[in-house]
Amino acid sequence: DRVLIHPDGKKEIVGKTGDSDEIEAAIKKGDWNDYVVIAKGNHLMHFINGRQTVDVIDQQQPNEKDSKNPVPVAAKSGVIALQIHRGQPMLVQFKDFKIKQFSSANSGSPKKIAFIAGKPSHGPGDHEYRAGLLLLQKCLENVPGVTSVVYSNNWPTDSHALDDAAAIVMFSDGKEGQPALHDDRLQYLGELMKKGVGFGCIHYAVEPTREKGEKEFIDWMGGAFEVFYSVNPFWTANFTHFPNHPVTRGVQPFSINDEWYFNMRFRPNMEGVTPILTDVPPPDTMSRPDGDHSGNAEVRKMVEQKLPQHVMWVAERPDGGRGFGFTGAHRHSNWGDDNFRKVVLNAIVWIAKADVPENGVQSSVTADDLKQNLDPKGPKKKSKTASR
Repeated sequence: DRVLIHPDGKKEIVGKTGDSDEIEAAIKKGDWNDYVVIAKGNHLMHFINGRQTVDVIDQQQPNEKDSKNPVPVAAKSGVIALQIHRGQPMLVQFKDFKIKQFSSANSGSPKKIAFIAGKPSHGPGDHEYRAGLLLLQKCLENVPGVTSVVYSNNWPTDSHALDDAAAIVMFSDGKEGQPALHDDRLQYLGELMKKGVGFGCIHYAVEPTREKGEKEFIDWMGGAFEVFYSVNPFWTANFTHFPNHPVTRGVQPFSINDEWYFNMRFRPNMEGVTPILTDVPPPDTMSRPDGDHSGNAEVRKMVEQKLPQHVMWVAERPDGGRGFGFTGAHRHSNWGDDNFRKVVLNAIVWIAKADVPENGVQSSVTADDLKQNLDPKGPKKKSKTASR
């Protein structure tokens, strides 16, 4: 079983590590077996011959209010011990011990943020995935406890490039242009998510497909864009109130025009999801005819009733991982707004489980910075209608 031990000591089975018979069949009787123990903070995993047998996340905390019924505290340190159970006389031998300290387990080592930029898309100044992520990387250079790498134009060529990532942030096209939806990448990312790796998506990257990726994205980051349900109009959003959350530290009220998606498909009852940026879309967001991204009866009714819509959110997972979705950033120039940029930088640091500074991530972006690393796309085309 995959087990989550809650702060009060209660245990919850949240999944399975594998089939018991298959694990048993993999054990070599009367021969040498490879036994691996991974302890990353409060996350403990055991493997025998590559088959996972144990997966425990221990969140126990001391109950200071109830001294008569104290709750055990999740161990922060321990010993390496060899165990055999009582029974008939037996011979057990051990050899070839190897100990490896993960960089993420060393408090002095920064947490790696892996940025994945999609292929060039749209006209100049729009969907500048590579330039946008390189700009965010630059803004994180002086943030203690984190380091970052940008993988440009789709997906890392090194199949193990993300193995040591504390968080993965994607800025790309959606649907068939979403790099995570190809080959066996969803499965690979799923294994990383089980280890508590953070996951964030910016703008169009929040859109998988119903058939592939939607379930995983909602699980990993709390919500996703769903065709014929969510919409993608351009509008000026006014963000005046923010929840008390590390991601909103230092963020001041701001107003900005962008392609803010809304009516996202969230987890049932918003479980584990915290809205970060919310506003009421104006009536002209429904000026287009119904379509897979433009409108539907349900969302038109919401706009008519002036119901607030969440365009950025964060989420926490039972496995200890964190995620965020940010629907803005169609226009590259918007990264020049200090608050627009700060709320995303804060979210990136937060999902990596690094400390968000008290006043948020401080950064400065000039007009010249915004011109750097733009994809060569030719002259900008004029259009009377908004497009993805």
